Amino acid sequence: MEFFDSRPKLGQKETCGILFEFGKTSRTRDSSHVAKSTGGNLSRGFLWAVGIVLSAGLLVNGYLIRQRREIANTLQNEIALARADAQRIRAQVILPTTQRLPKGRNFAGALEQFGLSAQEAAGATAAAQQAFNLRQLRAGNSVVVGRSVVGELREIDYKIDADRVLRIVPAAPGFSAEVKSIATHMEIEAVGGRLDDSLFNAVEEAGESAEIAMRLAQIFGYDLDFYTDPRKGDTFRMVLEKKKYTDGELAAYGRILAAEYVNNGKKYQALLFHDDQGHPAYYTAEGKSLQKAFLRSPLKFAAPVTSHFSKARFHPILKTTRPHLGTDYGAPIGTPVQTIGNGKVLFAGRKSGEGNMVKIAHSQGYETMYLHLSKIFVHVGERVEIGKTIGLVGMTGLATGPHLDFRIEKNGQFLNFERLGLPPSEPVSKRDLPEFAKVREQWLPALQNGGQLQARVTLPVTAP
Repeated sequence: MEFFDSRPKLGQKETCGILFEFGKTSRTRDSSHVAKSTGGNLSRGFLWAVGIVLSAGLLVNGYLIRQRREIANTLQNEIALARADAQRIRAQVILPTTQRLPKGRNFAGALEQFGLSAQEAAGATAAAQQAFNLRQLRAGNSVVVGRSVVGELREIDYKIDADRVLRIVPAAPGFSAEVKSIATHMEIEAVGGRLDDSLFNAVEEAGESAEIAMRLAQIFGYDLDFYTDPRKGDTFRMVLEKKKYTDGELAAYGRILAAEYVNNGKKYQALLFHDDQGHPAYYTAEGKSLQKAFLRSPLKFAAPVTSHFSKARFHPILKTTRPHLGTDYGAPIGTPVQTIGNGKVLFAGRKSGEGNMVKIAHSQGYETMYLHLSKIFVHVGERVEIGKTIGLVGMTGLATGPHLDFRIEKNGQFLNFERLGLPPSEPVSKRDLPEFAKVREQWLPALQNGGQLQARVTLPVTAP
């Protein structure tokens, strides 16, 4: 039996050791080489990564720094602007308080009532007197006291009239004052409305002043009696000038360039033109004069006829039947009475049963009488123009109540004024017809379409 001998033979051990050591050495050398190679690559990549991160961080930090700087600069600019705005507001912005000059108060007292101290009021009044006669102050005119946002007094404006203002401002050592012109401009507008009761109310509902109602009644006063003729549903329209301040507020009315009134379905129209002498006058679209020798009423607005012209009327005081040769208009005491035509005053005073009376001579042999007046505003020999207020309604003489007894006669014969046909004035002259045609072409369409006003140029027309 043979046994296997596991012991190394002579020389085997050495050989194995040598091989082992060689392998070991070889592996060690290879590992060291790999390690060195890998370590170098890792070091360079890491450095690149760190560099990129640091660069990015520097860029971000730079951007943030720039953003912070820009934000800071913007904030500083905004603060500076805010301070400048605040200074401008304190220096330039004026907060106005408007009140009316009270009746019976002197200027200094009124200023104290508006919040000025006694010293301020006295100084402002002394300066104002140097620029304007304060005795000409009118109660009801506006006074504007302007103060800064912190309450400092900056200016005082007293409105003298539509075109002038008295301006008072603080100035060392006290105040200075001057009369200044008010900047205005003229606009042309169309205004219209519908009557539910009176022309006054209709005009005011259209946003206009009662002054316009008076002027409209004067234009059509030769054909319409605005006491008795207006009807519910009547309409009016006009093209007129408005003088306005720079803020758009109305300063005053200018001319009524064209007007239309539709009464109970009948249309009346008026165009502003001029007569042969160049005086302003109103004409129909056909060139006929609206102005006649006499107005249709001796009163401007709404008063009923309480007694008509009659050859036999029972007198309420004398208790007898006698002629009543005039027309009675029932109206409150103090109602203005106007002359119905141009003329000369023949009598102005008291006359027994007629009371206070005015008698006026007109052309073509006409005379008019106005009885029972409470006041008389004209004197004998004075020449009066049509529509002039000559007195006020009263109840002097034989009168049971306040009223106007109006009478008209021609060549000594009394006439029934309610039925009297009034003679017209001359129409537009033939030589002026081409010019009148331009006015008609301009304003008649504007009465129907106010939007056309903006595209039109005002023709020169003499202001009334």
